Amino acid sequence: MNTTLGFIGGGNMAAAIIGGLLKQGFNAADITVAECLAERRAWLSQALGVVVEESAAACLRADVVLLAVKPQQLRELLLPLPALQTGQLVLSIAAGVRAADISRWLKGHAAIVRAMPNTPALVGEGMTGLFAQNGVSDTQKALATRIMAAVGQVDWVSEETLIDAITAISGSGPAYVFYFIEALEQAAVELGLPADTARRLTVQTFLGASLLAAHDAASPAELRARVTSKGGTTERGLLALAEGGVPAAVAAAARAAAARAVEMGDLLGKDPC
Repeated sequence: MNTTLGFIGGGNMAAAIIGGLLKQGFNAADITVAECLAERRAWLSQALGVVVEESAAACLRADVVLLAVKPQQLRELLLPLPALQTGQLVLSIAAGVRAADISRWLKGHAAIVRAMPNTPALVGEGMTGLFAQNGVSDTQKALATRIMAAVGQVDWVSEETLIDAITAISGSGPAYVFYFIEALEQAAVELGLPADTARRLTVQTFLGASLLAAHDAASPAELRARVTSKGGTTERGLLALAEGGVPAAVAAAARAAAARAVEMGDLLGKDPC
């Protein structure tokens, strides 16, 4: 029997996951998407060939109900829904909303997995952190892994609080990388390079260095040492970065993002008085 999926929300991340699953051979007829915007529904139907409905209730018969709406919308969307069956898996990619709150809004449903993907999932190179409540079976965990692996790599954590750390590192991390690319590209232009050359040099350098780090068994520190000749240009540049406080700033950014993730969890899970 085929596994059926119901996506509540048909935005960019949902579309990326669906696209990845279709490339893996998943049957489009087994995927239902609930989307409130008519224009988006038309696009999903034409581009992906999936079943598209306006109401979230259309997704509730699926083996896996994937929550892909904005976190601020989740409570009001879930509260009116009828209770799910015990064997159904709920997979949430709504940032910041804790599993216990989703369970409460779903009338105590226990089989809930939280996923924290990042935007490189849009090109199939995402990194997703996953956490499962106690009510999730090994079979359901394997299914959640398969779904999120359709857009990149996955990593499970044993404590939900670690999702906040994942949010700070891989969730927010692409923005840090883009920020550094932006700064390095601007520096290249200021050194006299044409803008298109500066963009190409910078982006390919990040791409190549990341691939090297992914495929070489050496640590990042070892890879850095290999390219840093004593008294050379790289050493001088790295000294400037250290003197500018870059390592401390990166650590501060991660701590700030993690703290905000905790705050968002508190805020989004709060029921009105």
